[in-house]
Amino acid sequence: MMDSRKRVLVVDDDESFLRLISMRLTAAGFSVNPVTSGEEALAQLQLFRPHVVVTDLMMDGMDGLALFDAIHERCPTLPIIILTAHGTINDAVDATKRGVFGFLTKPVDNKELVRQVTQGMELCMGTDAGHGEVEPQESWRSRIITQSPLIEELLNQVGRVAQSKASVCIQGESGTGKELLAWAIHEASPRREQPFIAVNCSAIPEHLFESEVFGHKKGAFTGATRDHEGLFRAADGGTLFLDEIGDMPKAFQVKMLRAIQEMAIRPVGDTETFPVDVRVIAASHVDLAEAVVKGDFREDLYYRLNVVTLKIPPLRERPEDIPLLAAHFIRRLEETYGNTVKGFSPEAVECLVRYEWPGNVRQLHNVVEQCVALANTSLIPLSLVQSALSGDMTGAALPPLREARLRFEREYLVRLLQITRGNVSQAAQLAKRNRTEFYRLLNRHDLNPRSFK
Repeated sequence: MMDSRKRVLVVDDDESFLRLISMRLTAAGFSVNPVTSGEEALAQLQLFRPHVVVTDLMMDGMDGLALFDAIHERCPTLPIIILTAHGTINDAVDATKRGVFGFLTKPVDNKELVRQVTQGMELCMGTDAGHGEVEPQESWRSRIITQSPLIEELLNQVGRVAQSKASVCIQGESGTGKELLAWAIHEASPRREQPFIAVNCSAIPEHLFESEVFGHKKGAFTGATRDHEGLFRAADGGTLFLDEIGDMPKAFQVKMLRAIQEMAIRPVGDTETFPVDVRVIAASHVDLAEAVVKGDFREDLYYRLNVVTLKIPPLRERPEDIPLLAAHFIRRLEETYGNTVKGFSPEAVECLVRYEWPGNVRQLHNVVEQCVALANTSLIPLSLVQSALSGDMTGAALPPLREARLRFEREYLVRLLQITRGNVSQAAQLAKRNRTEFYRLLNRHDLNPRSFK
C-alpha cells in the first residue's frame, strides 16, 4: 500500500513528458503532484508539502535552476532532482555545486529516476528535512501563497507574536487578506486546537451588537426566543477575530474595553458574569490612530487592542507574488470550470504585474476567475486580461452602492432569521416592518424562513 507521506512534486512544461514521469513515479508507489511551471510549483510547495522535487531544466519563464534557487531559499534541505534533454557536464557541475540533489538526462532511465527519488525520500524523511522546513508552513501558513520578502518578514513577526498573549491589530487595505493572517496567528499559537471565531463588525446592525458579541438570555428582548451564547463565549479558549473594528458602534466600545480588560462578559438580560479566556485580534482598513484623533474611536480601546501592530503590504508593493498567486488561483479554479487553462501568456503576466490592484488579492482572484471562465486557449492572452481589468477598474473591494446596500440588507435579514429561528412575525417586529413588507424583502433575496428553524 502506498505511503501517502511519500510526496513528489514534478515540474515540466512538456505535458506529455510530465504525464509519463508522473505515471512512472506513481507506479513506483509515490504520491505525485504534476505541475507545468515553476511559478505553479512554488504555489504548490506550501500546499502539497513535497518530500522530493523533480523538475525540468529548460522551461519557459522560470527554469529549473531558478526554481531550485527559489525553493532552496525557503527549504534548504529539500532534495531537488533536475532533468534535462540538453544536459552537459558543465550543467551537472554547476547544478551540483549549487546543492542540487540529482541530475538526470532525458530520455530518463526509469530505474535511475526511481533510485534517485527513493534516495532523496530517505534523506528527507530520515532526517526530517522536508518536514523541518515545510511542515511548519502546513501547520499555520499553508494558506498564504507568497515569495515576497515583505510577506516573509511579516510571517516571521507572526511566528513570534503568536506565542504571546498580546492583543494584535492588523492593518491593511481591503482585500489584502487580514482574516487569513489572523487565522495564521491562531494556528501558530498554543490556542490552535481551540475555536477561531471571525466576525465582521461592519456587518452587525448596531442594535444587535451587544447581543451578538456577549450573548443574551431567553426573553431579554422581543424576539429572544432562546439563550444565545455570543461570540466571546463561542471563542472561549481560542481566538476572537474582530474585522473592521473601526466600524464598531461608539456606544459599545467601552463595553468591549471592559470585557477585554476583565476577561469576563455579561449576556444581555442576565445577572451573571461569565469569565472567558480569549485572545483578541482586531483588524481595520482605516487608520485607527487617525480615527482616535477624529473622536470616532476610543483611545483607551485603541491602546488595549494595539499592543502589537502588523501591517500587510498591498499587492502593488509585492509584484513578485502576482504570477505566483495567479497560477495558484488557476489551479484552484480548474475543478470549478473544468477547462484546460494552464496559465497566462508572457504578455498577460506582464500586464498583471504592472497593474496597480486597488482591490488587492481579492481583485486579482476575481480577474483570474473571469479570465479562466472566458478562455478558450490553454494560455490566457493579453486581450482577455485587459478586458477583465477594464471591467474592474474600481477594484473588487469597492462594489457599486446599490450592490453594497443589497448585500448588507441580505446579511441583516439572515441575521434576524437566525436570531428568531425563522419566526417571521418576530423578525419583522425586530426590523420594525409589517409582515407583508418583510415577506417582500425575503422574496427579494430568495430567503426561506423555514430553513432557519
